[in-house]
Amino acid sequence: MKRYFIQKQLQRIRITEWGNPEKPVIFCLHGLGSTGLSFIEIAHDLKEDYRIISIDAPGHGKTAPFERGEEYEMNNMAEWLNEVIELLEVDSFYFLSHSWGSFVALFYAAEYPDKLRELMLIDGGYQGKRHSIQTVEEEVAYYEEDFEQAWDTWEDFLALVKSETLSWSSLKMEAAQDLFLYHNHQYYWHARGETAGHIIRAMHKDEVEDIYHKIKNPVLLLRASLPESLSETRKKTADLFSKTKGEVKCIPGTTHLLHWDRPEIVVREIRQRWK
Repeated sequence: MKRYFIQKQLQRIRITEWGNPEKPVIFCLHGLGSTGLSFIEIAHDLKEDYRIISIDAPGHGKTAPFERGEEYEMNNMAEWLNEVIELLEVDSFYFLSHSWGSFVALFYAAEYPDKLRELMLIDGGYQGKRHSIQTVEEEVAYYEEDFEQAWDTWEDFLALVKSETLSWSSLKMEAAQDLFLYHNHQYYWHARGETAGHIIRAMHKDEVEDIYHKIKNPVLLLRASLPESLSETRKKTADLFSKTKGEVKCIPGTTHLLHWDRPEIVVREIRQRWK
């Protein structure tokens, strides 16, 4: 694994890479609140056969946030992503994404399909906000407060991270250490509430269902099954996705962090499809 920065105008963007530069490229984009190490276990298993490139999105990890909230809007994110891929001199790639990153991936695919081979969405890109039970104001307020939490000890912070997945490993521990800021003797999320608020507003403004018809590249959605309280809503939006765009696989016994719960499932699907 190697980590480095690229410069896009005044913005420094952190990149994490695994694998052989001569192998097919898998480009990875994480979800809200995560970093490029979100895919560490998958990359560890695939590094002999692929070049895996994973970025810290704006306002996450070591990548600076955007100066204006409007820059997080989906079409702007797609344009930003296209410029990053050009800076990395990637000519052809598979796109692996999680949660919010999958929404961005679909908007990217709708506008810039030429370099993109196939997409794999990990429990994201199908939960259209027009089906949400919360207003944009309610959801923004929730996420802004959630991302401004503080913990007194590393153990308390780590306990929360562990509680969000059904399995644990030394590689996940490495990823967890990428998720915090230490300031004034307290532990905070590395992504701040302001960033989370901008992203939620963008997801409400730019409805992903409206661009399904524009996507020409093959798409596989790996859908979580837990908690059961979300099953009906997830099935409704996933059925709509499958009718208008791509293939859907529901993975039993997995939460929203499906790639942490069962990384071997994602690895298996990649090996079978992206040969």
